[in-house]
Amino acid sequence: MPLRRDIQGLRALAVLAVIGAHAAGWPRGGFAGVDVFFVISGFVITGMLLREQHEAGRIRLSRFYGRRARRLVPAALVTVGAVVGTAYALFGRARAEQILWDGISALLLVSNWRFTQQGTDYFDAGDAVSPLQNFWSLSVEEQFYLVWPGLLIVSLLFVPAVARRGRAAAAVAAGWAVVVIAASFGWALLQGSSAPTAAYFSTATRAWEFALGALLAAGVPLLRRLPAALGALLAWIGVAGIVASLVLIDMTAVGFPGPWAAAPTLATALALAGGVTAPPRALFLWTNPVAVVVGNASYSLYLWHFPVVVFAAALLPASPWSLPLTLAIIAVVGFASYAIIEQPLRYAPFLGGRVPATAAADAEEPAVEASDAAEPAPPAVAPVVPVVRAPEIATRRPAGWQPGTRYFPGSPRTAAQSAAAEPVEVVAASVPEVVPVEPVSAAPVVEAPRVPSVAMADSAAGAIAAPMAAWRERFRTQVALAAAGLVAAALLVVLVVQVQQPRPLPPTAGGTGEAAPAIEDPTAALQADLAAAVSATAWPDLHPSIDEVMAQSSGANPAHDCFAPTPQPDAAACTWGSGDAPRHLYLVGDSTAMAYAPALKALAEQSGGAIRVTTVGLYGCRFTDVLVQNDDPAVMQACTQRKNDVAAMIAADHPEQVLVSNAYTLGRTADGRDLSAADLIAAEAAEMARYGMPGRIVYLEAPPEGAPLGNCYTRVGSPYACATSITPVWRDMQAATAAAAAASGDRVVDALAFTCWQDVCPAFAGTLPIRYDQTHLTVDYAAHLAPYLRWALDGAAAAGAQAPPG
Repeated sequence: MPLRRDIQGLRALAVLAVIGAHAAGWPRGGFAGVDVFFVISGFVITGMLLREQHEAGRIRLSRFYGRRARRLVPAALVTVGAVVGTAYALFGRARAEQILWDGISALLLVSNWRFTQQGTDYFDAGDAVSPLQNFWSLSVEEQFYLVWPGLLIVSLLFVPAVARRGRAAAAVAAGWAVVVIAASFGWALLQGSSAPTAAYFSTATRAWEFALGALLAAGVPLLRRLPAALGALLAWIGVAGIVASLVLIDMTAVGFPGPWAAAPTLATALALAGGVTAPPRALFLWTNPVAVVVGNASYSLYLWHFPVVVFAAALLPASPWSLPLTLAIIAVVGFASYAIIEQPLRYAPFLGGRVPATAAADAEEPAVEASDAAEPAPPAVAPVVPVVRAPEIATRRPAGWQPGTRYFPGSPRTAAQSAAAEPVEVVAASVPEVVPVEPVSAAPVVEAPRVPSVAMADSAAGAIAAPMAAWRERFRTQVALAAAGLVAAALLVVLVVQVQQPRPLPPTAGGTGEAAPAIEDPTAALQADLAAAVSATAWPDLHPSIDEVMAQSSGANPAHDCFAPTPQPDAAACTWGSGDAPRHLYLVGDSTAMAYAPALKALAEQSGGAIRVTTVGLYGCRFTDVLVQNDDPAVMQACTQRKNDVAAMIAADHPEQVLVSNAYTLGRTADGRDLSAADLIAAEAAEMARYGMPGRIVYLEAPPEGAPLGNCYTRVGSPYACATSITPVWRDMQAATAAAAAASGDRVVDALAFTCWQDVCPAFAGTLPIRYDQTHLTVDYAAHLAPYLRWALDGAAAAGAQAPPG
């Protein structure tokens, strides 16, 4: 069967969509290119298995997995090794160790399980995303193919032997494909709405996409009956459906892969079905040489694109040239990987491969691989017999061969050889001629046989050397050219990074223009540290280090268990300060409040017995009178009850003040309704009104969002790379909070005083890291804020005392 160029064109479309979505954010549904790959894979692989069953009468797992290993493992192994090595050279220890485990998971084909366990949100580009996160799809694919071939083999054992080469094998594959489609798609519908992150990475919710391709492969004999014109029409409709899906599907939509992945997968199935009979010239848009070349290299491009995007974000400053340079690096590295690693090692003789006879066989899983041909049986060696004249044997060497010359298929002919291919010479029959011998004595004389030991040794050496020589001849030029291009690209990147290193903003004379704060106000000292951090040109010696706070995460927070879904928090274990303290404060809210807990704990312990603080809440659960959506089912289940329990605790304890803090990010209700900044703050104020404490609520503003430390913090970069500006959403939340507090006579604690300087928010202040991720304060920096909070709360208490009752 000839190579189907339309399949390579579909691969090109899919990989370009994925690269565009991850690198540029367009097309917004480009992530669905992975679903296109899955359908193509199921179609091609199942087609190969059915052909082998038809031709050989059985499916050989050793050959199947050997082919896949040569096809996939070398490029993946090099990619993982390069990414982990770069991570250790570029990132901090905590980030590099995380990437190391990501690489181990990728090589063990369990990346999807790892990212599911971590609760990774694939759609949140703000997270310190793993450069190996794209390997999740390879894990899903290989997990499917650990089961699918064996399922077909076992099922065919129950089919009569005479029918296994016919349509029975296709019928078995079709039957199982229908079962998998129904079960897997049904599960995708259920899990896609209840646990979208787990559903996205799950093999169980993706198996139906491979099975759809398998069903199509089983139906190829029927599809061959389609008129060419109808096939072309179906193919064009399918490609149009793929493009529409890539452009229109929203990456944040609930219900992926079920049901929304049905659009690109069904469109891909139409394109593949139509391509069975459609002539390539009718599908010129995706069968042209450029599309085929990109499709051939799609695997390497996919492997490398995401690491390049992540590393480029860490190394390249934001500029108009960042995106074009990132895309150029992806192209250079991807095609270099294809030319240097993927293609040569796939056909390497020392790995069991064979050099393809034509360029068509270089494509990913072509219709018929050169290595799929039946291997010839070793030639029989004639036994040594007495009285044998040197036999004339059949030779496979071409006419004109000279002794001492090694010939192998594809090598240039010598001058003595005909320019045209010459037939194999058969010199004489292979039966040796027995010659009578004149007797010399009573004993018969036997002529010593001529054993061609030298010729046999030369033939064996040639049999070993010939494939290696052909392999070197086939790939040495492209490897040399690709390596040269890769070196040139690396030098260019180094030059650009050095030239365009970001420069910190110098401090502006005169500060913010506001009046100098009072002596007892610690704001001035905090702002001085932030100003120094904004203008720093190198990372100072931080204690704890960025690596340490990232590794500790929220686990170092002394109030962590007081904000966990289970068990129910113990008020005594979540209270700090003297039990006889005249002032009792409560801190409530989501993980933002939990991050403030070390500050309140330090405040109570430094108050000399005057203040005690109880910190209770639930991370991921906003303290609002509406249930705000969260990806963690445990949080969603516990949120409403936890808010009721905290309200009951406050009613029983009658604290002097309640401090509340929730995330300053937008959200949705549990039924999917979008909530604006005003909606969320109004819901927060309504929840606070339940406590019946007007004028005694203190809103602790959430810190403005910081940079993802895992991406921006590098050993070679400037601290300014981790500085951020204040987002419009944060400003909207701040304004809404101020309005709500003013309406109820409550107070607001300004978070900008200790997190940003002149609207620039650095990653550290003094010798302390400010955040351990994009949102939450580190334990040490929160404790450092205790004097500021004491000053702010005293001011709040004074204002509350002066406020009219009621």
